[in-house]
Formats: sequence, structure tokens, C-alpha cells
Amino acid sequence: MMRRGTPEADAQRAIVTALRLILPRDAIVHHCANEVTEAGPRGARRQAILVGMGVHAGFADLVVLSEGRALFLEVKSAKGRLHPTQIEFRDVVRAQGFGWALVRSVDEALSALEDHGFTSRVRPARRVAP
Repeated sequence: MMRRGTPEADAQRAIVTALRLILPRDAIVHHCANEVTEAGPRGARRQAILVGMGVHAGFADLVVLSEGRALFLEVKSAKGRLHPTQIEFRDVVRAQGFGWALVRSVDEALSALEDHGFTSRVRPARRVAP
């Protein structure tokens, strides 16, 4: 049996690894397992239980907490699109003044950190004049 690829999961693992390497040691990178994909009554029951426990539809895949800042990262594959609940979550988070970014690669995640004022243990290379 051939196993389907998991481009979003692969991207997320690479992003988490990179963030843990470059962020300050006390930074928190947390994955929010917030989706239930089981079909039928059993899946619906499980979803209802999780909602009662605080699961929020559309919640970002990763939360980065560092030096008093919070950044929510939604990880998608190259062709992945946001669901309506994810768009609603993004808009609410931004309205509250938090950072949110859609990322598809390690480079995009690192750019999002920089765009939102996060510091890292990695210093950019200095340009040498010719």
C-alpha cells in the first residue's frame, strides 16, 4: 500500500526544528492539535468534546511565544488554502494586536518572525564591500 505524502506535516516539522534552533532558548513553539478528521457520529461526538474543552475552530497550527510577543503561524502546503474558520481566526487575532502569518516553508516562517519583531540567536551575515 502506498502512503500518501504529508506536505503540510513535513513543512511544519521542518519549521519547528528551525524555530527551536534560532529562537532564544526560553522561547516556546507550540503545536495546536485542533482538528478532528473522523467522519460520522463518532467524529462529531469527539469534536463536540474537544470544543467543550476549549478547542477553537480555525486555530493556527503553531504558536510562538518569545520575549513578550506572540505569533500565530498557519502552515500550508504550496497549494493549500485557508478555510473560512482559519480566515476568521486570523482576522480576530490581528484585531486583538497579535501577529499571524501564513507560512509554507522555513524561509517564510523566519521572515514572519522578523516581520513581527522577534529576535533570534542567529545573526544575519554582514555584507562585505567589493
